[in-house]
Amino acid sequence: MDIKHDFSALEKKVSVSFKDKDLLKKAFVHRSYINEHPEFEMGHNERLEFLGDAVLELVVTEYLFRHHHNAEGDLTAYRASLVNSKMLARVGSDLDFNNYLLLSKGEAKDIDGRARSFIIADAVEAFIGAMHLDQGFDVAKRFITDHVIIHLDEVLEKKLYQDPKSALQEKAQERKSVTPRYEVLRETGPDHEKTFCVGVYFESILVAEGQGSNKQEAEEDAAKKALQKNNW
Repeated sequence: MDIKHDFSALEKKVSVSFKDKDLLKKAFVHRSYINEHPEFEMGHNERLEFLGDAVLELVVTEYLFRHHHNAEGDLTAYRASLVNSKMLARVGSDLDFNNYLLLSKGEAKDIDGRARSFIIADAVEAFIGAMHLDQGFDVAKRFITDHVIIHLDEVLEKKLYQDPKSALQEKAQERKSVTPRYEVLRETGPDHEKTFCVGVYFESILVAEGQGSNKQEAEEDAAKKALQKNNW
């Protein structure tokens, strides 16, 4: 059972030395590892993730409140773009979190899949929770500022806070005076693991197709491809 991870490189990278190394290690223990190693007494990281999620949201919310005087709806969108799983997976990947995860053999094989991205994002929240317990709120706040909030300028510049469907609707109405509509073109796979293919139309013209594990995801993928196709 490989649990002898050396976290010194990570601690150096984030300029923090944990007093409780077991707490640090626990932040990277995925539930699947416990299922495969029930004798592992430390437990998985989900309670730390719960705490870290709250600390993360508070720090980002306070920063936005103090530095941006936009309406509540705008601030909510900005916050969502910073704390969503895609952004947190990016933060975790930049810090090589993948090297520290304790996973089941099955999960360990899925190196680049979507599931791994979610696991890394969850580990970032757990890491923040562990840091808050071990080092205090101010140190956790500094980490969030340096590694999460640092992406806010990019979010605002590229309008990443605007979901693809909203962006496409805005551009389509502005440039072509049409409102995009979405239609499920086909469904494949068994009921428990369906893949949806959705088309986005400008009036009767099919502009792009998108895929996803549910209709919402497929619609967002179609909208994203329609934006790319029109260079919007």
